[in-house]
Amino acid sequence: MEENWQQIDPKLAALVTQVDQQIQPELAKISARVLYNQHKVLRAFRDQRVATASFAGTTGYGYDDEGRDQLDAVYAQAFGGEAAIVRPQFVSGTHAIGTAFFGLLRPGDELLYLTGMPYDTLQEVIGVAGDGVGSLKEFGIGFDYVPLTAAGKVATDQIAAHLKPQTKVVAIQRSRGYASRDSFTVAEIAAMIKAVRQLAPEVTIFVDNCYGEFSETQEPLSVGADLMAGSLIKNPGGGLAKTGGYIAGRRDLVEKVGYALTVPGIGAEEAATLNNLSDMFQGFFLAPHVVGEAIKGAIFTAALLAQLNLDVQPTWQAPRTDLIQTVNFGNADAMVTFAKAIQQFSPIDAFVAPIPSEMAGYEDPIIMAAGTFVQGASVELSADGPLRPPYTLYIQGGLTFEHVKLAITAAANSVFFAEK
Repeated sequence: MEENWQQIDPKLAALVTQVDQQIQPELAKISARVLYNQHKVLRAFRDQRVATASFAGTTGYGYDDEGRDQLDAVYAQAFGGEAAIVRPQFVSGTHAIGTAFFGLLRPGDELLYLTGMPYDTLQEVIGVAGDGVGSLKEFGIGFDYVPLTAAGKVATDQIAAHLKPQTKVVAIQRSRGYASRDSFTVAEIAAMIKAVRQLAPEVTIFVDNCYGEFSETQEPLSVGADLMAGSLIKNPGGGLAKTGGYIAGRRDLVEKVGYALTVPGIGAEEAATLNNLSDMFQGFFLAPHVVGEAIKGAIFTAALLAQLNLDVQPTWQAPRTDLIQTVNFGNADAMVTFAKAIQQFSPIDAFVAPIPSEMAGYEDPIIMAAGTFVQGASVELSADGPLRPPYTLYIQGGLTFEHVKLAITAAANSVFFAEK
């Protein structure tokens, strides 16, 4: 440890010690939350009688895959749903969410987002960005959204004006994506759901739960959401799942989405799991702890960088509802320098220098530091963002608090204390 800190400016090292003491009460709160969520997951494993045989996997059509069915049941129970589909065939969170939309919506229907315009990759799924080929728009499915208030909150008094007879799905995006707003807590999501139910009791309420799993003690299904989806290379994969996504919620809706994932008549009954089940089971079991480590790292990041006069959201003492920590650098050079230092303090590809570049699904060049064991895994420490004012890095993940602390400190040193 002494050798690692020799290259850190003494003033920064002293500041780190100060921050360590400052954040201890918040870290204790996260530890208590982890214990609660770990018990919830353990109970689901025990109730669903997960055994060594559950890891066997299948090939071909995936007939009689008992482990796959048990994994679905574990997710459903832990997340408070009637059913779930957990599959390596989902290539991303965007794929899982898009599959849900194609499963729930039909030509002439409309999708309404309560939480403003969704993030870039989903805009192409909807058809408001990109060439529109294969999008909801091409299939005659409409789209609308309720603009957020100036404070970044849902304008509940405007919901009625946007609900139409053809509105069939109301969507809520829990995380901020590449927006400047705060992520929405489960309590805020509960209030949104109540407001919608009063106006349109029959509408289906869907939650994009990416980055949010196990960051609180409740999930959106527990407060009235009908369906939610997420990615296994984010929170619920626990750093071990190599690919995949999940959809969980009402049984009839999960069944419909299964038809969109495969084809009608087959749905979730087929899908080979190959050798993925062990990592997916074990990753989910570890997920409460790993998410806790990442959130502790985000709290440290917010506290340290605020001391260096950077604009951070959330602040270190603010409630946490996902993994994402944003930092506004104000200029491109500082943003890129910080991202490069994160890459240099990653376990994988530490020798690579990230450069801003075009990326599928995004309108602006993206800088992305992601030296991860699983390519693009957001539950592992990464830092990325579009090169546009106010030059915001979105820092998320961290399999261990210690890794986050080392990398963030080194990055701060490179921006604020290194010789120019």
